[in-house]
Amino acid sequence: MDEQAWDRYLTDADRAVMARARFGRRMGFGRRPALVAIDCQRYMVGERGVADDRYPSSCGAIGWAAVDQVARLARAARAAGIPRFFTRFTLAPDGSDIGAYGRKRDLLRREDWCLEGTPGAELLPELEVQPGDMVFVKKKPSAFFGTPLLSYLVDRGIDTVIVAGGATSNCVRATVLDSTAYNFRTIVAREAVFDRIPISHAVSLFDMDRQFADVVGCDEIVAHLDGLRATAV
Repeated sequence: MDEQAWDRYLTDADRAVMARARFGRRMGFGRRPALVAIDCQRYMVGERGVADDRYPSSCGAIGWAAVDQVARLARAARAAGIPRFFTRFTLAPDGSDIGAYGRKRDLLRREDWCLEGTPGAELLPELEVQPGDMVFVKKKPSAFFGTPLLSYLVDRGIDTVIVAGGATSNCVRATVLDSTAYNFRTIVAREAVFDRIPISHAVSLFDMDRQFADVVGCDEIVAHLDGLRATAV
């Protein structure tokens, strides 16, 4: 089995706990998957290949590498006729909808952050969003909270949610926990999720894979989607 991002942080005692409690079973894909891409926006990654301070929340090159994988998954999903959902996290410029989040960090009144109507809040063109793709705004970490996502999934008979985007320890993790709470099989696209802090990324992947989702490589996900496409032809 390939080394996982979290392997370096686990001790032998940790592994013994995992084995004894039988964590980390595979749930696998169901029959009807959907792709949910979280907050692949300009403020999350900045400008490709440019390292500067214009985008205070940027994940930089790590984010761009993952976005390329998100775009790859989206292409495979479109080809297979699998539903695609893209979220944008935005806040009102006056901060009126920031809620409890404003108790943990400052409202950044900048066009390169996530304020609605600014370049920072835009989806990345590299995603090649097309007619038939569903795009909606969320105001909290989870793509389910206060959005129509659940009703869209139910209407389409979805049983498997493939989650990609960022950040792993924040909005991805919150979405995964809600997805599992609604009893969807949940797949985290390993190379298509990203975070600002490597240890947060690794430990969040571990926690999700341990109890709430399968962390699966993008090659395997694309192969599965291609198989669905072939079956449908």
